[in-house]
Amino acid sequence: MSKQSYFIGITFTMFSVNWEAFTPYPALFGGLLIGLSAVMLILLTGRVAGISGIVGGLMKPQRGETLWRLAFVLGMAAAPWLYQAMVGSFEFESPRGTIALIVAGLLVGYGTRLGSGCTSGHGVCGLSRLSLRSMVATGVFMTTGFVVASLLMHAI
Repeated sequence: MSKQSYFIGITFTMFSVNWEAFTPYPALFGGLLIGLSAVMLILLTGRVAGISGIVGGLMKPQRGETLWRLAFVLGMAAAPWLYQAMVGSFEFESPRGTIALIVAGLLVGYGTRLGSGCTSGHGVCGLSRLSLRSMVATGVFMTTGFVVASLLMHAI
């Protein structure tokens, strides 16, 4: 169910929450795991958990840098299967399809180069260090995401 309100000629759509489907605990648990992994990585290796930088480092391998990067990426890739083994089956369906996911992934990859980092590096690690550069980058990421999502859901 959605409700519409108007402010200075602009239409805003507000959505009501389906409380039966509201499951905050998996998101809370996932957020805690992301935070814990970022803390462990910086304490154990002195490295920031920026996924684009970790994957980028695999593209240009350096001695002593490959193993931990590969373990981190493989851990992320294995997470859905580990979750399924622990909790049971879950389903993911993209409303836009596989091609849209690939295009979105390429655009995000381009944006990480343009913004000198990704949402995990800036949003998780940079904000926790009170980095002004990360605050600006995260604001740009979020604003762009809101605008694009709104355009895709309402205009196209």
